[in-house]
Amino acid sequence: VDPDAAARGPYGGTVAHGFLTLSLVPQLFGSAFAIDDVTMGINYGLDRVRFPHPVPAGRRVRGHFVLKAYEPLPGGAQLVVVATVEVEGASKPACVAETVSRRFTG
Repeated sequence: VDPDAAARGPYGGTVAHGFLTLSLVPQLFGSAFAIDDVTMGINYGLDRVRFPHPVPAGRRVRGHFVLKAYEPLPGGAQLVVVATVEVEGASKPACVAETVSRRFTG
């Protein structure tokens, strides 16, 4: 929040906190694709989270998602999705997380 102090820091400017970047994952996920016939979805947790690159203030991010595992459950399924948050102009992603969610029908 202090641009002058941030300019003297290790990133040369203001950056978004890693957990702020992580908090964008559900919104990015929801805009990436739809899962039909789901009446309820819950965030079950995370298996692995890494923050390989900072997100400089003002940079755009986008999400990339890959289904890693699908496990049927009574009335639904558990999904493990690898979420990668990419930073505009960066060679490394800002965040890579294995998200675990449960989706239910009916």
